[in-house]
Order: sequence, then structure tokens, then C-alpha cells
Amino acid sequence: MLLKNKLQEIKTLLNSNNILTCEEECYCYAEDASNLIKPTAKPDLVVFAETVDDVRNILKYSYEHEIPVISRGAGTNMVGSCVCDTGGIVLNFSKMNKILEIDSVNMTAKVQPGVVLGDLKAAAEKEGLFFPPDPSNYSVSTIGGAIAQSSGGALGFKYGTIKDYVVSLKVVVSDGRLMTLGADTSKDSVGYHLAQLMVGSEGTLGVIVEATLKLIPKPDEIKAISAYYDDIACCMNAVNAVIAGRVAPAAIDFMDNNAIKAVEDYTKAGLNTNKECLLLISIDGQKSSVEYQTDMVKEILEKSNATEIRISQNPDEYDLIWNARRSSFAAAARLAPDVVTDDIIVPKQNLAQMANICKSIAEKYNLKMCLIGHAGDGNLHPQIALNLENEAEFKNCADARAEMYKEVIGLGGTISAEHGVGLEKKDYIKNVVDSTALEYMIMIKRIFDPKNILNPGKIFNIDN
Repeated sequence: MLLKNKLQEIKTLLNSNNILTCEEECYCYAEDASNLIKPTAKPDLVVFAETVDDVRNILKYSYEHEIPVISRGAGTNMVGSCVCDTGGIVLNFSKMNKILEIDSVNMTAKVQPGVVLGDLKAAAEKEGLFFPPDPSNYSVSTIGGAIAQSSGGALGFKYGTIKDYVVSLKVVVSDGRLMTLGADTSKDSVGYHLAQLMVGSEGTLGVIVEATLKLIPKPDEIKAISAYYDDIACCMNAVNAVIAGRVAPAAIDFMDNNAIKAVEDYTKAGLNTNKECLLLISIDGQKSSVEYQTDMVKEILEKSNATEIRISQNPDEYDLIWNARRSSFAAAARLAPDVVTDDIIVPKQNLAQMANICKSIAEKYNLKMCLIGHAGDGNLHPQIALNLENEAEFKNCADARAEMYKEVIGLGGTISAEHGVGLEKKDYIKNVVDSTALEYMIMIKRIFDPKNILNPGKIFNIDN
């Protein structure tokens, strides 16, 4: 135990009721939502920060005594970014969960890192505003974690991902100093944009304690278009045709037949399980524009050999189909004791090829796979249902993923679009990041965190 003789000192730094020391309680915070990485250690302590000073005090102490600190929001990331494999302190932000301000004039929100994305969305909509980033787990995932992982979601096609909504950040660095990155203005062209450096840094450069985020006007109307296809090639050609048609859908998502069947069995949403794949498109904006774009998209889909097209007629129908799509991970989890999801992306013109490659690889390794993704972005999420206690299945899954990554790189893509790197993918980073760029990333890590106490071992090993 790294902190065997330091507990009493740490208890003086913050409210002792916000510290967990029991072995069983601490073990609950050793893992996250990733399945392939199992922790080799557990936290010595779990600390629930309530204030910025709590965070500063913990980091000052940890810097002085060289204690690892792993920041944690809801623990929903899929790549082992907050797996505790070094011992030390897990810094939990579930009590720093306040929406500090919704500014309707400047269209911004000021929030603490533990605010749940879904709660911010709801608060913004009460003011007629909209916060677009929408990872499938937005009902539980937090702002701090979303920024740390550079998360995305279906609406990224039209609206971008969370990196596009960070206005400014307050960050505590490894030695406990607090710094403000950016200005709370609509434009800022002063110095390096260090706030963007924190996006996707997975808690390895600093600890986010406050964020000012951009909001936009809420769309007046939204519709869902479901288009079924008998083969993947036609489906993906339809995606390209919609984009070429100069329509601006909010989202263009995809589900293969395995995913359709699993989701329908789970949600009873009325999906057509006899079709090879489903294209799910959202259209939003002013009512007249939505009607016009819906007609345009429907015409494009008909010309692209869609065998069935359905259009939502009210908000309940819209929510039914999109909630079904967002439940794909839970649906896949019912097929086997475990499910491993991945996150890969290729240029859109290569999406059909990559989708078929994923299916061929799953068949080669005898794996149950549901394939879903954000087709408008070229982003696929293979969801593999298996028994991780079965050594053969575990090995087949690892080999299949390695083969998928090789194919992705060969098609001009990369190994993560919105989940991050964490522990699961760090062995592959050298295959997709320029070697000089990687050297600079490691130098940046050493500057921000000279004692390597902030989420050590994630993204890359600084000594290798």
C-alpha cells in the first residue's frame, strides 16, 4: 500500500467523510467500463472532491510524495482510461456536479466536471438552447470524462464533437497549481490554445475542475428516417449519396442485421429484423426546412435501393427509434456473459469495405459481432459478445481486434474516433501517430507532469 502511513495526513486535507479506505469499497473504483483490461492493483484511497481546493490539496500532497492520481467521472469509458493499475488515489468527481451558470446571452454553460451530459442538455433546453455532444451513454457520462476522452456521438456528423464546444477550462496541474485556459468569449486568439490540449488527454496532463462550454439555439423540429437495405454496399452508397445531395442531416447512423436483431429483442421498438442493415438519419432545424430536407433525403434513399423507409411522425416515435439505437451495447451484452466494443474510423469512401472486413474477421474467429456506427463520419463500433473467461474466445477477440486495426490503418483510418486510447490501445499508438509527433506528445507529458503522477501509463509509456 503506497499510502500506508499517510492516511491521517490526507484526512486533514479535506472532509474525512469523502475518503474511502475499505479494500472492498476501493476495489469498486479499480475498473471502468472496459472489459479487456483487468487492474493489477486497487486504489489505496478513493477521494470524493467537493471543491477546487480539495483537488489542489490532494495534488499538492501527491506531487510532494509522488503518489499516482487517477481522475474519475462516471467510469464509463471503454478503453481503460481510469483503470487503477498503479495504486494511489482515485479522485472521484461525482460530488462536483453543479451547473454553475447557463448564460443565454453569450450562449455558454459553466459547469463542474461531474455534471452529467444529459443533465446539461436538459438544463440548456429549458432556456431554448442546445448542447449537441451525445455519446450513447450521455444519461450517465460526465462532462469532465467526455472532455478527457474527446468523446463524440451520433450528432457529431453535423455538430462536431465535444472538442468543438470547449470555450475555456480551469485545470489543476500536477503540483497543485490552478490555471485558467482560454477566455469566456466567443473568440480568443491570445497565445497557445492549451484548453484544446486538455481535450483527449485522458487526465494525464491536468485535472479539469471547471469548464465553460458553447451552447447553440435549440432546433425547432426533428425527424428520424429509418431506411432498410438488403446489402451493406447499397446502404453505404446511400450515405455518400445523401452527403453529395448537399443535405445536412444531424446524424447518419448504421446497424447491421445482428445489431438489428439484438436491439429489437431487447427494446421491442418495431425494427425490421429481416433486413441486412438499417440506416438511421436525423433531420433537424426549422420546421419548413426539416420537411424539405426530409423529402430530399427520402428521394435519395429511394434512388439508392432502400427496400423500406419509415419517417417518425412525432417526438415519441423519434425517441423510440433513437433510444433503440443507443441501447445497442446493452442489447449485445445479452448475447453472452461479456461484450467488448471497439471504435474505429476510416475515410467515408472506404466505409463499406471496412464494414465487410469487420464481418469477415468476426466470422474467421468465430465471434458474435453486432456492427453499428456513425456512418456519416466513417466511424464503426464492432460490438463483440463473448465469454472472457474462455481463453480461446479471449484470444480470438484480441487477434480479431488486432487484425481490424491493421485493416483500418491500411484504408487510411485510425484506431479511435471518440473513445480514446487508455490502456487498451496504447500498444498500437505508434502505428497511427507520426513518430516525431509522438516524441512531442511525450515531451508535453513530461513538462505538465514531471513526476508522472497523473494517470500514469495511459495513452503511452513515457519511458518507452
